[in-house]
Amino acid sequence: MTRAIRLNETGGPESMSWEEVDIGKPGSGELRVRHTAVGLNYIDVYHRQGAYPLQLPTGLGVEGAGVVEEVGPGVKGFAVGDRVVYAGGPPGAYSIERLLPAARAVKLPEYVNDQLAASVFFKGLTVEYLIRRCHEVKQGDVVLWHAAAGGVGSLASQWLSHIGATVIGTVGTDEKAEYARENGCAHTINYRKEDFVARVKEITGGAGVSAVYDSVGKDTVNGSLDCLRPRGILVSFGIASGPAPLIDLSTLGAKGSLFVTRASVAHYTGQREELEGAAQAVFDMLKAGHLKADVPTVYPLANVVQAHRDIQAGKTSGSVVLMP
Repeated sequence: MTRAIRLNETGGPESMSWEEVDIGKPGSGELRVRHTAVGLNYIDVYHRQGAYPLQLPTGLGVEGAGVVEEVGPGVKGFAVGDRVVYAGGPPGAYSIERLLPAARAVKLPEYVNDQLAASVFFKGLTVEYLIRRCHEVKQGDVVLWHAAAGGVGSLASQWLSHIGATVIGTVGTDEKAEYARENGCAHTINYRKEDFVARVKEITGGAGVSAVYDSVGKDTVNGSLDCLRPRGILVSFGIASGPAPLIDLSTLGAKGSLFVTRASVAHYTGQREELEGAAQAVFDMLKAGHLKADVPTVYPLANVVQAHRDIQAGKTSGSVVLMP
């Protein structure tokens, strides 16, 4: 037996419960992993709320680091005692131990500790595919990144700054603006005080940006389109403020032959080669010092209800890690 957070019905943070569960032995293609650190990501909130429906009852959490305790039939490339990290696959990371498809696990290099892995792996994979494969940002490009002080936004700002792009970041407080600048944002916009569309036009001399990365959704999508230069792209990858409004295709033409995509990390790491390549890119950036993560905000796994309340209230910056 082990213990895990379970979701029996969708709702607020209090809908999660800390229960004793029997996970059994790993089946074909599976690993039994003992967690040493678990990443909290905003997709967990979406799952808990039912915005991205799961079959209930279910576990929660899609990112974790730990140690392989048992290897199931047919698994190659992993052994008991291996340190691994994973992102994606069936939710269930909010647990002391779990069964995991080996296809989602990646061995951790020695220079990446478990807490760091759990705080940056999923977010690093997200940044990698968004700026290198979903839409390739190049040196000299100017992009707008919403929620620039969040876990994904802070890593994205560092990576984009490293390749020579100019990042304009939106934030909700002056303190988060300072944090975003420290992580590579050339310009910050406090959306609670400023009209982000007007400021983007001012910063770019009316030209607009080549890409907007939007994980906010309802509150920002229409404004994001207005920030784009002709033939620019809106990359939507989250709905923190609620489902995004419908976009009339004729609007995209009227605003400058714009592009829009709704991207998901699952579609860019679904193939093993893609996952391994993306993971290696993240590890290389960490090793070279181009990606640096602050000490994450840490909660005991059993206190995940408070962690969810805080992340939804915007009380956290950077990454949040749950410790079993």
